[in-house]
Amino acid sequence: MAKRLFDILASLIGLALLLPPGLLLALWIKLDSAGPVFFRQERVGRFGRGFRIHKFRTMRVDAERIGGPLTVGADTRVTRVGRWLRAHRLDELPQLIDVLCGDMSLVGPRPEVPRYVALYPAGLREQVLAVRPGITDPASLAFRGEASQLAAAADPEREYVEVILPRKLALAADYAARANLWTDLRVVARSLAVLLTR
Repeated sequence: MAKRLFDILASLIGLALLLPPGLLLALWIKLDSAGPVFFRQERVGRFGRGFRIHKFRTMRVDAERIGGPLTVGADTRVTRVGRWLRAHRLDELPQLIDVLCGDMSLVGPRPEVPRYVALYPAGLREQVLAVRPGITDPASLAFRGEASQLAAAADPEREYVEVILPRKLALAADYAARANLWTDLRVVARSLAVLLTR
């Protein structure tokens, strides 16, 4: 209960504080490339329920048609504004809407697309999906350089499925086993420190 109350309060404060800069970012996105301000995609949430995640759009509108689901290195599908937003993790800010609606939490395993959730081992799947997915989590902090790691791989998809995803799942399962308000506060503090030191 304390974790959910914290999510609601923090998302309300965050949305109120970020409204003016968020409107400027939205205008910048519209001026930089054709397409909507927000990118919405089906993700798998708590207990395996699907929801549509909100992000600021950082790619061309036809990105999913011309490329795979992974962003690899200096992906040419990423827009100029998108590169800046991704570098500062600002594309994730609209997920405060998902937190407020109850689809996500501030801290929790990052929500995956259905094709990758289908690869979760049964035991880990149940454990990881027992908590709300989050904007940040220990796995996100550990794999900040994921795009570069994928770019260095001969087969990025295989690298993600066989190397990165199992490690992320192990971290997510460890988080889910001991998730509470205090663990969340520590992860939020670490995440803010990473953003500020960039």
